[in-house]
Amino acid sequence: MTESNANAEALVPRFKFERLLNQDQAGRRSSLCGTIDGQPALLILERAPFPSSTDYLGSVPASLRTIKNLGANDIYHWYLANSGGAVDDNNNNHDFADLKINLIWPCTEKHIRKYSKQGVRFVTETPEIYRDHVRPYMQAQREAGRLNWAFNIIEGVKEAEDVIYRTPYGEDPDEGFLLLPDLNWDRQTLDALHLLGLVERRDLWSLRDLRKKHVPWLRHMQAKFLDATTRVYPGVERDQLKLYVHYQPTYYHFHIHIVHVALEAGATQATGKALGLEAIMAQLETMQGDDEAGMDGVTLCYTLGEASDLWADVFAPLKPTSTASGSQ
Repeated sequence: MTESNANAEALVPRFKFERLLNQDQAGRRSSLCGTIDGQPALLILERAPFPSSTDYLGSVPASLRTIKNLGANDIYHWYLANSGGAVDDNNNNHDFADLKINLIWPCTEKHIRKYSKQGVRFVTETPEIYRDHVRPYMQAQREAGRLNWAFNIIEGVKEAEDVIYRTPYGEDPDEGFLLLPDLNWDRQTLDALHLLGLVERRDLWSLRDLRKKHVPWLRHMQAKFLDATTRVYPGVERDQLKLYVHYQPTYYHFHIHIVHVALEAGATQATGKALGLEAIMAQLETMQGDDEAGMDGVTLCYTLGEASDLWADVFAPLKPTSTASGSQ
């Protein structure tokens, strides 16, 4: 190590913390203000990516210092864990959770494909493609019985203690809904707040089933979700929340995501995946036709992973065959 490198690396341990300036990236980056040798200093801490070493990654599950279960439903489990990497001046481990862990067990080949690195395509789904190809695909997925975990929540069999708000179950199945933390949220970092609104009725598979007649109900749900979130989490105000719907959704039972506006928009909030609830309601309200006019009559564009069944079974076969340049 050169002398200049050694001098540079000696600076960080001399940092004297004074105050926290900011936390962003859902708490993964912290900006600290302090001093080094009496002069003002700014230190930015950011969690580094996991190394790709198979030896390291293979050792992580068995080496965790603490594991706290946040919930379990059907094949889905989620935890907070401490890797045991942070120590204080007395060589004592800190007990904060530095890992959020999701476990799917037993998983299917479809889960494995979903979480594997893959190419991405941008597809155009016309009303005709939806009717003739995508709707039958959705029906096959529902009939395969992959919604047990959602029905467990709706019926109060699982995660009842986590529900933030719900209408009386079964009182009005066409209007009922509930709100609870999304399994991807650590339930602590407010800037990363992520809640899930599930409807009771089972005839709405996706936003494609929404019609003009549903707008008053959607607005009622929106208001209740905002009221409940700001009541349970007083540090969050209504204009710090956004509501959106995925298309294509991960599962075919209509649900709404409620997130903090500071939550960085990764792939799940990007254009081609998330549609704002307010925009959906506005589009429904301005549609021509009677109350039965709906989202099944519009063209939607979105991204798909090349490993997904929807790409392989529906859109790849529909893709036009390119003709050779200059062919007659």
